[in-house]
Amino acid sequence: MKVLITNDDGFFAKGLKALSQHLGEKHEIFIVAPQSEQSGISQAITFLRPLHAKPIQNQHQQSLGYSINGTPADCVKLGIHELAPWRPDLIISGINFGLNVGINVCHSGTVAGALAGSMFGIPSVSVSVEGTEDANFDRAAEIAWSIIEKIDWEQLPAKSVVNINVPRQVQSTDVTPVFVPVETNPLGYHFQKGTDPKNQNYFWATNAPAPEPSPILTDTKAASQGSVTVSTIAYDPNHASALNVLANQFAKTTLPKP
Repeated sequence: MKVLITNDDGFFAKGLKALSQHLGEKHEIFIVAPQSEQSGISQAITFLRPLHAKPIQNQHQQSLGYSINGTPADCVKLGIHELAPWRPDLIISGINFGLNVGINVCHSGTVAGALAGSMFGIPSVSVSVEGTEDANFDRAAEIAWSIIEKIDWEQLPAKSVVNINVPRQVQSTDVTPVFVPVETNPLGYHFQKGTDPKNQNYFWATNAPAPEPSPILTDTKAASQGSVTVSTIAYDPNHASALNVLANQFAKTTLPKP
């Protein structure tokens, strides 16, 4: 299988290294990743300045891929259309240092990398591990791949993204993941206020408060209970029901002429 790998932690992040080493044993891999951390960048793209692709080789002078002065979405687009020696069969974004559950999937550069791949009709996965001092990226890579290799993509709706999260409590690769929806209640809208050394007021975003608990089991709740979570995400800018409401509201309205 030909796998394009990206992330939002940067080309030399531990999570990307563990994932590429695990997959490289049996599959063709190619890395196109940001040259610096792009956490929270979501689906941002670069178009007001040029992108530069720096080739990266291993100690044996073999090509690993490219480091890009851009975002995960930039990396995936360049990887698919310009840099990879083949069209990938699969795109994996990660392994991110820190869970991407709940509303954070809207902000995550890791998830955005997978979403970018899905827009071009390529099976895409985002993988994250809980951000702790003892985060085991090798174990997370094994767990994630044990799930990914069992997916029958032809049965999934087009442009689906599979989002996998591995909490720190998971000690074995022999796990049963839970398949849960993404928590949509908001979090992290509190800010720490202060004054910087130049006597300027600042606001620093926090992760508080936690989202209000949902009546159903969501990815946030399941991960907090120590389960490996699998959720599906799809990018669709349309909101058909709202559009129908607006159309009905304006059905008998005549807009003023200029």
